[in-house]
Amino acid sequence: MSLIVQKFGGSSVKDAERLKNVADIITKTYAAGNQVVVVVSAQGDTTDDFIEKAREVNLKPSRREMDVLLSAGEQISMALLAMTIESLGYPVVSLTGWQAGIQTSSHYSAAKIHRINTERLSMELDKKNIVIVAGFQGINKYDDITTLGRGGSDTTAVALAAALHADLCQIYTDVNGVYTTDPRICKGAKKLDDISYDEMLELASLGANVLHNRSVELAKKYNIKLEVLSSLTREPGTMVKEVEKVEKLLVRGVTKDNDVARISIVDIPDEPGNAFRIFATLAQHEINIDMILQSIGRDGKKDISFTVATAHMEEAVEALKTCPGIVAENISTRDDVSKVSIVGAGMVSHAGVASTMFEALYNSGINIHMICTSEIKVSVLIDRDKANLAVSAIHDQFRLEG
Repeated sequence: MSLIVQKFGGSSVKDAERLKNVADIITKTYAAGNQVVVVVSAQGDTTDDFIEKAREVNLKPSRREMDVLLSAGEQISMALLAMTIESLGYPVVSLTGWQAGIQTSSHYSAAKIHRINTERLSMELDKKNIVIVAGFQGINKYDDITTLGRGGSDTTAVALAAALHADLCQIYTDVNGVYTTDPRICKGAKKLDDISYDEMLELASLGANVLHNRSVELAKKYNIKLEVLSSLTREPGTMVKEVEKVEKLLVRGVTKDNDVARISIVDIPDEPGNAFRIFATLAQHEINIDMILQSIGRDGKKDISFTVATAHMEEAVEALKTCPGIVAENISTRDDVSKVSIVGAGMVSHAGVASTMFEALYNSGINIHMICTSEIKVSVLIDRDKANLAVSAIHDQFRLEG
C-alpha cells in the first residue's frame, strides 16, 4: 500500500463538472489500494472575488481579517469535493488547515509552516478515509487562521507529503507537465519527462507558474517524489527529482517574469557602508531583492540598480527615502520591464551558454538592461514588450523543441 498526496488547483475544481472529474481521479487512486490525502485550492476566481468584496467595505483591511476571509475559499472547495466523493460511495472526510494540524508562523498573508501534527491525519487514514485538506492555510500560536501566500496550496501538499512520509506527491494543474517554455508563447515548447529539483526551483523562482518555489524547496529538502500533471488529460506528467545525468542537459527551459520592477539610485557617495544601509533598510521592510547592478564609481559617486516584485516597488521607494544619504530626487523606477531567464544544470560545465543567449537577443534587436547569473541560470532584464519575442528567440537558438 502506498500513501499518495494529490493537490488540485483552482481550475481543476472550478465547477461541478470539474469536481466530478477530480473525484474520479481520487477514487480510482484509492480503489487501487492506496491511502490518499488530497489538498485543494479555492475554486476558479474565488480568491479574487473575496478580495473585491473586502475592498467594497475597507480599502485597507488588516492582514489578519483578510486571512480569515481568504481561507474560506479552500474550505468551500474541500467541502464540495468531499460531498462529490460521498456521492460515489467512498469514505471521505474534509479538514481545515488547523484540523489537519498545520501550525504556522504569525506572519499573516505570508505565513511559513513550522510543523504539522499528523495525529488527526493518521487517525483518519487508519479509518480508511480519503482525507481532503484545505490548502493555503494553517493556524498560528494565537489560534488565528493564517494563509501561506501565493502558491500556498502547493506548499501545503508537499509539506503534508513530507510529514506523512508519502510515497508520491502529485500536483494536478491545467497543463500536462513542465515544458521547456510556455507553450502559449512558443509552439515548439516540449514537455519534459523529468527535471531536477534545482532546475525546477530556478524555473519556479524565475516566473514559471507550474509550481511555487517554496514547494520545490520543501520537496528537495525532504526528497519528496514530485509529479506535475494535468487533471484534464490524465497523461503522465513531469517528475521532479534528483536527475543524475545532468552533463547532457545544457539548457532545460526558458522562462519570463513580468512581476518585476527596476529601482535605480544615482549619485550615491562612493564610500563603504552605503550599499549595506540601502539593502538593510529594504530588509527591515521585508522587501526581497533580486538582480543587483552597481556602476563603477565616478567623481566620488556611484549608481545602484536592483529589481523587486512590482507590488513592492512603491513600498521600496518610500522605505529608501528614510535611508541616510539617499535623496528622493535620485530614485527612479521602471515597471515596464520583464526578466527572461534560461535554466539548465549542464551550464556549470559548458562555456558559451550566455553568449548564445545574448546572440539570440542581438539577432532580435533586443537590448539588455541588467544581467544576473548563477551556476545553472542566466537572467536578463529587458523591455516588457519584447519579452515574448525574447523567449521564442532564445528557445529557437538553443533548439529546445528537439
